[in-house]
Amino acid sequence: MTDAFRPIAIKGVQVPHSPFLTDTRIRRIEEARYEGEEIAGALAVCRPGDRVVEMGAGLGIVSAVTAMNAGPEAVLSFEANPNLIPHIRALHALNGLEDRIDVRNQVVISAPDRPETMDFFLGSSYLGNSLIDRETRRTEAVPVQTAAWADVVRDFRPTVLIMDIEGGELDFLAHADLSGLRAVVLEFHPDLYGKEGMRRCKEALRDAGFGKLAKTSTRFVWTCVRTAPKQDARALRPDPAGGWSCTLRAVKGAVVTGARINQLSAPSGVITSTGADVPEGALWRNMRRINLPFERPPRVERLEGRWLWGGVMWRNFAHFVVESPGRLWGYDTVPGGVDGILFVPRRPREDPDLTGFRADFFAAMGLGDVPIRVAHKPTEVAELIVPGQGFGLGAITDGTQIFRDFMHRRFGAGIAPEGGEKLYISRALLGPSRGALLGEERVEKLMRAEGYDIFHPERHTIPQQIARYKAARQIVASEGSALHLYAFCGRADQRVAILCRRRSGSTAQIARHIAGFTGRTPVVIDHLRAVWQNVESPRPRLSVGEPDLPAMQVSLRAAGFIGEGAPRSAIPEHEAQAALGDRYFREAAEA
Repeated sequence: MTDAFRPIAIKGVQVPHSPFLTDTRIRRIEEARYEGEEIAGALAVCRPGDRVVEMGAGLGIVSAVTAMNAGPEAVLSFEANPNLIPHIRALHALNGLEDRIDVRNQVVISAPDRPETMDFFLGSSYLGNSLIDRETRRTEAVPVQTAAWADVVRDFRPTVLIMDIEGGELDFLAHADLSGLRAVVLEFHPDLYGKEGMRRCKEALRDAGFGKLAKTSTRFVWTCVRTAPKQDARALRPDPAGGWSCTLRAVKGAVVTGARINQLSAPSGVITSTGADVPEGALWRNMRRINLPFERPPRVERLEGRWLWGGVMWRNFAHFVVESPGRLWGYDTVPGGVDGILFVPRRPREDPDLTGFRADFFAAMGLGDVPIRVAHKPTEVAELIVPGQGFGLGAITDGTQIFRDFMHRRFGAGIAPEGGEKLYISRALLGPSRGALLGEERVEKLMRAEGYDIFHPERHTIPQQIARYKAARQIVASEGSALHLYAFCGRADQRVAILCRRRSGSTAQIARHIAGFTGRTPVVIDHLRAVWQNVESPRPRLSVGEPDLPAMQVSLRAAGFIGEGAPRSAIPEHEAQAALGDRYFREAAEA
């Protein structure tokens, strides 16, 4: 705590003295950096007349700034730490906010089995105090009264929710009815529940009809507004068992457009001639709709004829191979055929050419002579046949039966097997900037000694890759998009082992793809001692996995992929750091 306390303010709110104000905290408050992301989000969405619920008041600054600057009708603030309550009320009194903000020492619970009290764990600093006890901190448990979210909604009628409850958001969102809210500002805490928990939080928000505002959202703080009526995304996403994923819809005068903004989910896709959404034409990834409804553009080009809707043409090979072919099954199904296949680009001003691997892929499908177009401008189509999404990322990775049959019948049908029976698919030549398995040259040496051909798919055409994959009886591969290509032409009599190179749900997606299309589940070899993370990006696809080579060797031997070769040693940390340079830092792998 500072010895010479001076009056401080943030966005018009005076902050009184308290034992929780350190010099660093005072400086952050004065520089408007204290809870800056939450404050920016709250001010972006709150407006006069709103009724705001805040869960996790902390020092009370976020709700006070919101009340002072955004003019909501009322604010109901909950804080579980009893030691903070007097200081929050002192802040309200100093700023004349007692009549607008009601603060309560309670924990809001949305689950139906709400206890009367819950233990709240206090540490040496109020930051990080939580309903979740951390083994790494010395804490004191204090009982705190609970309040039912349903009662809060009934009695207070909130329109905006601001939430920073140190990990409690995961359980809250799993049970909370958010239907009355217009906006949510939420801080995630993946250090307490992992990346999977953060993904579940985001899915809960999307399921409730919320979308994040890109300008005021960051990696760990989302500002969300309602983008659509509440709907159950599980009922709308593509289903490998059937539903709209297996249907064809003819739309005369359909208008298609690619995304005009550079966001994952963006207005794009297909609408009718009257401007109504064609939901069957939207691409879904996991539980997220990528193509959102859009208004008819004022100017459109005209495309005559009857065209099959192909969806989104991805420029990147990894996404192209899993997210561009999912509607091609319709080509064999449309009575009377079509004049061609129509796609839209993934990103604005992107021009994915139809040469290289795209041309090879369509040729391998037996579609090399079929007209394929990418509509770079909004286009009205005389008649558009819209097949459902039969494949992609998420539950649909299994593929619908009609899509699997289509791929088995067509993909690589005219390509003969060529090559050895043992194949190691390597990423070693791609370098760490594309995501890698550290020291993969050592793995190559091990596999070469066991009679495997070392194969770098990026150096070969699609037909050459298919030929090698068809010929092999045993395949070991560093996890990557090449395995998606294998899955389309693989068989049940082939054995596959996947070497994990990162901590990502993509590995499970690849394994499901292989199992669903070949009928044989691959062996997943998951032995990472550490993950080297790029300092410029937290994306798992850019991380470099450090394998536990001795353990990997044991698992490959136990699964029957290699014999009793000479034991391999682990990669020394200093050698790994030297290989990667100072752009990477080492994180111990999770168990």
